[in-house]
Amino acid sequence: MTFNPSLWDTTLFDTTLFDHMRLNLTLSPNTDPVPFDHLRRLTGTLHKWLGPDNDLHDGPSLYSIGWLKGGQGKNGALSFPDGARWRLSFWDSGAAKSLLDGILQDPSVFAGMRVTEAQQQATPSFSGGHRFEPDAPIVARRRRDDGSREYLIYDDERADESLTCTLRAKMRAAEIDIDPETVRVRFDRGYDGARTKLATIEKSGHAIKHRGSECPVIVEGPPAAARFAWNVGVGELTGSGFGALK
Repeated sequence: MTFNPSLWDTTLFDTTLFDHMRLNLTLSPNTDPVPFDHLRRLTGTLHKWLGPDNDLHDGPSLYSIGWLKGGQGKNGALSFPDGARWRLSFWDSGAAKSLLDGILQDPSVFAGMRVTEAQQQATPSFSGGHRFEPDAPIVARRRRDDGSREYLIYDDERADESLTCTLRAKMRAAEIDIDPETVRVRFDRGYDGARTKLATIEKSGHAIKHRGSECPVIVEGPPAAARFAWNVGVGELTGSGFGALK
């Protein structure tokens, strides 16, 4: 279902889709330059819409944030002359409803962009395991003996263990009716176009760079596992703009 924010009546949304739902947002063209490192602006906009009392910071992130699509480099920044597309996916129905209410109250994003259209998308009915294209770089890490973190990229088989453990932990947190041990996540190493990307987020006032892999992943397991991953993403930091899936 598709709606124009200026005409929204939230009672028109299909509330049966709020549980495990993706929102495909269309944004107006920017009027100010969009910096390449703008993830903090995206997450800031998301939490503005959800309101100050949202509990999405508590526990594992059962949602995922894609990157803006449709941009082109211009004078050291990004420009979206035809507008942008932005995907947001939620496992929790309350968060999805709060987000729509927030957009209705204030559809502004940043750099002069505003939400002009929102389309609800129900979770697909997968037949089993599934290969997903990334909608944002996927972060996999392991903790070293000294407590520091090592980034594991797509060509490292240890990354699969990290991705699998992270998704299993989220499944347990969501208390879904799947045996986590039947689920596995791995990078598709047969994909020739894989690469890594460095992106910056802000935490406690500090800029932190994270390296993620732009490479398809394969989620193995029952259909419900693919449905879950489609919403919550894979890897770490899905609530900060990494690991979202198309």
